[in-house]
Amino acid sequence: MNLEKNISRFLLRKDEIEKRLACSSLDSSELKSLSKELSELRPIAEQAQKLNKLKNELDEVEKLLKDPNADADMKSLAEDEIFEIRPKIVDGEHQLRLLLLPKDKDDSRNAILEIRAGTGGEEAALFGADLFGMYQKFASQQGWRFDVMEISETGIGGYKEAAANISGLEVFAKLKFESGVHRVQRVPDTETGGRIHTSAATVAVLPEAEEVDIEIRETDLRIDIFRSSGPGGQSVNTTDSAIRITHIPTGIVVSQQDEKSQHKNRAKAMKILRSRLYDAERAKQNAERAASRKGQVGSGDRSERIRTYNFPQGRVTDHRINLTLYKLDKILIGESLNEIIDALMAEEQAERLAEGQS
Repeated sequence: MNLEKNISRFLLRKDEIEKRLACSSLDSSELKSLSKELSELRPIAEQAQKLNKLKNELDEVEKLLKDPNADADMKSLAEDEIFEIRPKIVDGEHQLRLLLLPKDKDDSRNAILEIRAGTGGEEAALFGADLFGMYQKFASQQGWRFDVMEISETGIGGYKEAAANISGLEVFAKLKFESGVHRVQRVPDTETGGRIHTSAATVAVLPEAEEVDIEIRETDLRIDIFRSSGPGGQSVNTTDSAIRITHIPTGIVVSQQDEKSQHKNRAKAMKILRSRLYDAERAKQNAERAASRKGQVGSGDRSERIRTYNFPQGRVTDHRINLTLYKLDKILIGESLNEIIDALMAEEQAERLAEGQS
């Protein structure tokens, strides 16, 4: 990557956008688009400015070191300064290269979180509920909004299926690495012999799609309306307000019954369907781009086990990057989940930097 050339190109684009934003003839759509692009370019400009300042300081100090009229004490101080500045320049260039990496166009989107109990019966459903609670707490700590869309309970606190709409700053950028099979190893409350059981739940994180992203034709939909039902005699709808939508071309089926209004259930189901279709297209494009790469971090492949939560040892291991943390309790309350996510993001950035320099 030619760093200087890339910086110049981005700075020229920033100047161009600022000039266009000064015009009063922009429509609201163009204004929004340019403002968003400018907000992405500003950190690059700020980092480039910091780097230039460090390089200018280094030039000045090196001149002083070469000055035949400078005394020994001044030269000694200059050597100390050079020793401090050079690592800062190396780090500054690294940070700038990260900022210059092409952004995933979906990183700034909100996300649809879906969790399904896998192998392990009731214990898998209880683990699914634990995971759902973990993401809910993590979202709260990030200042995100967490709207529950659907929960299918087992009656003793487990979730067979659960879905939520998470909105806020850079939601998909962080949560996209969570897609995959999560495995738990623990002694269930119902186990009298003290044996450790292994169960699993599947997590899917989908970028929230807008209507303009995916065109869904009414003729491609089969819509069934039925009466809602719930576990344990809970208060449920007594009207035919539950909705099941089948997307005929793909076979994707979405059901919603949490709302008493048929209209609201349909709106929620369509939001999930749109995001699933968008995610399928995104996965197809990613597979094509990554065909020659092995073990891609964050590929979103939900057929593979990505993480193990081992309760007896109090550890969580992410198998994609061989990271183990003995902080299971803190991870399950959302506090230390960032450590895993940050490590996955750093690994992905390192791979992309290596590709750009090869």
